Amino acid sequence: MTRRPPWSAARSAALLPLLAVAGCAGTMDGAGAGRAPAPVEAAQENPIPKSLLWLHGSGEAALLARRTFSDMADYVVAAERRRAGGAAVESAVMAPSATLDAPRWTECGSKPAAVIFDVDETAILNTGANYDAATHGDPPFDAARWARWEEGGADLVEPMPGLASALATMRAAGVTVVFNSNREARFAAQAAAAIRGAGLGEAVHGETLFLRGDIAPGSGKDPRRAAIAARYCVLAMAGDQMGDFADAYNDRALSVAARRQRVATAPAGERIGRGWFLLANPAYGPWDRGGLDDLFPADRRWPRPVAPGTPAP
Repeated sequence: MTRRPPWSAARSAALLPLLAVAGCAGTMDGAGAGRAPAPVEAAQENPIPKSLLWLHGSGEAALLARRTFSDMADYVVAAERRRAGGAAVESAVMAPSATLDAPRWTECGSKPAAVIFDVDETAILNTGANYDAATHGDPPFDAARWARWEEGGADLVEPMPGLASALATMRAAGVTVVFNSNREARFAAQAAAAIRGAGLGEAVHGETLFLRGDIAPGSGKDPRRAAIAARYCVLAMAGDQMGDFADAYNDRALSVAARRQRVATAPAGERIGRGWFLLANPAYGPWDRGGLDDLFPADRRWPRPVAPGTPAP
């Protein structure tokens, strides 16, 4: 992913107005007829951003992650078996000069097999940083603050559910696991320690771990992907946003609506589930700059009903 650290998590959730829903108790087949409706407890607002509740508390999130990684392992093992049988297999990294609307893929030839993983909120959950976000009012992104996290938070992370077993399956098939992250190269030792401490194995900087500042300056991952693909047959990639597969998805010139359309419809996205494996991350990403006018068309806005005699808001 093109990282925007977890303390930007609540911004998107804050755009959605909370609707107070009143419930009423009914009866079935006359049972309980004449009883007063059960009291409805007032909804209590949870101060933790909903995005973090999803990442850390949702069984659905864990299940989707496990299923995604299991499907990825099945895909990779099957592809490597086809290669062993003499079949030609395409790289999951887009060919040079390919575009999202006209994607092309190079054949792998005899290069050794590999897979590429984003790190933050794909391979690992930044549990310590996300706790900090949840308890400090979701402060805006602060580069110095995130640097302190990279430098000192290696033992405060968790593996994404299901990934360790999927990595074991792929490694057993002879596939090299490579991590491609926008963590800073100056904290390479700490990034490797976080991956290792999460039970995901060893990552060696410049070999199986690539970071911001490696190969080329900036946050774009295409140069690093190209360097990895020059050495390996990249059978699959995993990330939590589409920039983990191609930088063109993160074109800052695109409006929120235009990027949404591009992500949803560009032909390159047909690789999802077939070499590209995408996780849901509601906490941060290139989509989180949207405002109300970006998200909600003027002709699709519901004016909340006002009780008789109540002043309109």
